[in-house]
Amino acid sequence: MSMTTWAAPVADAVIDAVVALPGSKSLTNRYLVLAALAQEPSRLRSPLRSRDTELMAAGLAALGATVQDVPGGSPFGQDWLITPGQLRGPASVDCGLAGTVMRFLPPVAALAAGRVAFDGDPRARERPMATVIAALRALGVEVDDGGRGALPFVVHGTGRVPGGTIRIDASASSQFVSGLLLVGARFAEGLTVEHVGPPIPSEPHVTMTVEALRDVGVVVDDADHEVWRIEPGPIGALDVQVEPDLSNAAPFLAAAAITGGRVTIPDWPQHTTQAGDALRDLLDTMGADVSLDRDGLTVEGTGELYGIDIDLNAAGELTPVVAALAAMAESGSHLRGIGHLRGHETDRLDALARELNALGGDVTQTPDSLIINPKPLHGGRFATYHDHRIAHAGAVLGLRVPGLVVENIETTAKTLPQFAELWTSMLGQSGPRGDRPAGR
Repeated sequence: MSMTTWAAPVADAVIDAVVALPGSKSLTNRYLVLAALAQEPSRLRSPLRSRDTELMAAGLAALGATVQDVPGGSPFGQDWLITPGQLRGPASVDCGLAGTVMRFLPPVAALAAGRVAFDGDPRARERPMATVIAALRALGVEVDDGGRGALPFVVHGTGRVPGGTIRIDASASSQFVSGLLLVGARFAEGLTVEHVGPPIPSEPHVTMTVEALRDVGVVVDDADHEVWRIEPGPIGALDVQVEPDLSNAAPFLAAAAITGGRVTIPDWPQHTTQAGDALRDLLDTMGADVSLDRDGLTVEGTGELYGIDIDLNAAGELTPVVAALAAMAESGSHLRGIGHLRGHETDRLDALARELNALGGDVTQTPDSLIINPKPLHGGRFATYHDHRIAHAGAVLGLRVPGLVVENIETTAKTLPQFAELWTSMLGQSGPRGDRPAGR
């Protein structure tokens, strides 16, 4: 993987930009799975085309679906037409570093007749997978993992899964629940999943999965807290416009808050299951003006940036950008409930503490939180650990820290291949300093 460096541009003028973003990774990958399991062909309009979603499409194609590029209206790439096929092995699935691929496709592979091998990037072999493997075994599926509870492993599908009721601990990742729910309607008896253990992190993503299932006609009973019942039955086709990725909006909206500028993200949904919608309240609490209308979501910096004490368990993916803002706020912050981020693309808590402190910051990590006391920061090399969200944090810091060099900005291609170009374009839509108050 490339390790080139990127001189993070400083905002030397007031930002006043409109930044259009491609589709949601979380929605795109859920729709891809459902489309491959459906009875008829589906079309995804304006899907995200990134490393994670391309890996998902390739994995489904390896299992028997046909995924075709078709002309569409998005400036970010073509639409996808997905035609279901007979699920079969032998097949190999490259998970890369994508949690959705490594946790959504093994249950799909259980429905395939034959051997399906899973592996990914070196860091992927360290990410939690034991819950998925144990759940499949509880459903009668043979999985060979050499006792590791992690990648690489092989799923030996028979083309049929009886289904039934399983109890799992999904406290390490909501994806454990979502991956099982997405295929439950194809199990002979349906599926009931009961979570037992500490609270599920990023729970809005489970809600997103349930809504996506209902969109294709699957009957889901979620009346009991942390129990989901999926009735067996057909999965309908999709013809859907994918919402913009709201979590990928975080660095761009943070740029407005931190510089006293203004940024609008068009097509922000009025109602959504995306965890990134929490940015509205987060940035408002930290001192920005936030408004949502038919033009999209607009964030305008006020020249004030306050620290925040907040539980980010439900929207942990926003933590790196929020931490970057907190490091330059006027008061201290405590970002809580984020211990699960230690099992993401990297240990995000350790990475943020390490990199911010190397720039002169004052960050203390606890098992599940970051305590950030703002201090003047200086330039230097900002490592990203092959983590797209850490790279976003580096870009935000660079707006106010001259001489900051971000390592491996290309890692943002995981969910937003055009990140560097969009960032540069945003800064190009600027006016003379003084049009608006500058942030600290």
